[in-house]
Amino acid sequence: MTYLVAIAFIAIIASLGVAMFFMMKGSGTDADGRAKSRGMARALAFRVGFSIVLFLCILLAWKLGYIQPTGIPPGK
Repeated sequence: MTYLVAIAFIAIIASLGVAMFFMMKGSGTDADGRAKSRGMARALAFRVGFSIVLFLCILLAWKLGYIQPTGIPPGK
């Protein structure tokens, strides 16, 4: 489970880097800047979708008993 979360975190950070690349890239777009915004939107949509999938996988792993919560006990 630790490896899955680490790989997912790296993928989320990489997609943010790709979005920043498209945001900073100045040339290679049409007059409206559609190619730049399309690539940036696709990278950010991937990040949001991957974050949701990661959250659901962690929630499912908790429900199935693969991981246990730690920290402050409930009721304190």
